[in-house]
Amino acid sequence: MHLPRQLGPLHDLPDTPAAYDAVLADVTEQALARLTPEGNLEHPDCVDDIGDTSLGITSLLAFAWQRTKDDRLPEAVRRSLAFHLRERVYTDDNPGYPNLTLRNSGLPYARYTLAAGAHPIGDWPSTVWALLQAVNLLDAADGLVDDVQRAELLDVAHGYWRWLTEATFFNPQEAGNQAIGCVVGGLMLARHLPSAEGESVRARAIELYVEKIRAHRVADRGALLPPEHGGAYDNNYGPISLSFLAQAHRISGEEIFAQDGDALARYIDARLTNGGFDNGGPRYSEQHSAFESVLGLRYFGARIGADLGRYRADSRWARHAVKADGGVDGHFAWMLVWQIQDTTRWHREASTAPARHQLRAGTVSVAFDDRMTPAVVEAAGTYHLAAAVNRQHGFGPVVDGFLLCRPMGEVRVRDLRTDGLTAKLVTKPAVGRDHVLRHVRSLYVTDGTSLWMTVAVERLPGTPYLLAGMPYAADDGDRVRRTADAEVVAAGELRLTHPESQGIDHFDARSEQTQEQAAFALAADPRGYGNPDEGWLHLVSSTALEAEPVPDAPEDLHVFAVRYGPGGEFTPTFEHGAEGLTVRTEAFTAVIGDPAGDAQGEPELTLRA
Repeated sequence: MHLPRQLGPLHDLPDTPAAYDAVLADVTEQALARLTPEGNLEHPDCVDDIGDTSLGITSLLAFAWQRTKDDRLPEAVRRSLAFHLRERVYTDDNPGYPNLTLRNSGLPYARYTLAAGAHPIGDWPSTVWALLQAVNLLDAADGLVDDVQRAELLDVAHGYWRWLTEATFFNPQEAGNQAIGCVVGGLMLARHLPSAEGESVRARAIELYVEKIRAHRVADRGALLPPEHGGAYDNNYGPISLSFLAQAHRISGEEIFAQDGDALARYIDARLTNGGFDNGGPRYSEQHSAFESVLGLRYFGARIGADLGRYRADSRWARHAVKADGGVDGHFAWMLVWQIQDTTRWHREASTAPARHQLRAGTVSVAFDDRMTPAVVEAAGTYHLAAAVNRQHGFGPVVDGFLLCRPMGEVRVRDLRTDGLTAKLVTKPAVGRDHVLRHVRSLYVTDGTSLWMTVAVERLPGTPYLLAGMPYAADDGDRVRRTADAEVVAAGELRLTHPESQGIDHFDARSEQTQEQAAFALAADPRGYGNPDEGWLHLVSSTALEAEPVPDAPEDLHVFAVRYGPGGEFTPTFEHGAEGLTVRTEAFTAVIGDPAGDAQGEPELTLRA
């Protein structure tokens, strides 16, 4: 069984001018064959997200005409534009739309679905999308449409902007990608308006970004991020927000968009595994965007010097939106235009700068969450998620059913690279049910092929073990397949356990259910509206790797040692002396300083191959 949407890395898609010309040629032939006598270019199966789609195809045809001067296109552009202006511009309030601040404004907007009152909640983003299609078409309109039609399109586009910013609440779904997209629409529209009016729209767009988006950023893993549907980040919509930030910077030159894009890009680089797998977010836990993310990942990957193109995408949408039959859909068409216009090339080498929330070398990576607990461990092409025990999630020592991974105080981190090894030491104060403060020291070392994890903590009562993750998925060519197995060994006894109870709050990695499906089943609201990250927090138990303590550890400590990935015999030794805990494995010798650390309390670490 494969995960349905995480397919090939985005940077594997050819992005030469010839490749893009071939994409536009295919769109052209599909559109000309589909064009109805009325001028409609919508896919016959399109129901939702429909309000901008015909205009999106029109904008692609106009862009193609700029590049090819195909004499079949001007008439198709004019007819399809006339259709949108005549049939898809609404000025009467949609019955039931809850986010109006001005009723009966008469301003134009686009509908998420065409039937009045059928699904009005999506009208705000649909109008943003229609505005973006319109300004893209305005950019390509010279010599293609007459002055009357162009003036009518400009009037509608300006009306869309006013409806979004005057007649409704701004960003009513708390979706960063939609809100930044609206700002981009204003910035692009401003260039087509008379100078004074255009400057007013431009200033308003930047003001909205500063006051309504930037001022409400959410902190996660050391970064401030545009909130996405109420969460800090969504692994589908987050890279789309990055694309909007890239276009905002390209259009306006305003440094604020570059700064915020750099921050979001570094965050994505830190949370993204070496193999491009990622999961999590308030809407789409495992779904991935594709062409919608190319511009942002490519543009900001080059700016920060990171290989963001490793992001695994839904290659069914590799070039543009498609329906189930593979036919082109105009939804999000502007992103294809922008990525063709931008000449940035993929940065293909990994960033060498240490990142607090990431350890990465070769084919190994660890992405850490906000508490510096691993969120995803990748080794030997297998991805391990945080396991669950008694409603507690993470990696760490478990004593009497209590998981010691939630910090009670400052978490200290020390990064080190030497002798072909990359290491990170995390020192975390934690309190157990006995109210005793203990210092959990977790050492992660990789040679780029395997990952060694050593966890040391003051002697625990009872019969502790290390919760060492849940094997969940593995690379399989361009696909990611489900798995419940992994190449893992431990210095103590290692066991792979599965939930004894059944039900949606017990996740067995051997089942055909995906993490995304389980997370949405546990969410409070329906799929597409509920927060799967919050739902997943209700998970009681899961498949888990459990490692017993090292049998010959120093008397005052419990030590756990696990190796993820290939290797020979694994028989590490441990010695506790004046300098700290000395760890000797087949690949390295490390000395982990005592919890007091150096003069500033920072953890001390030495390492040699």
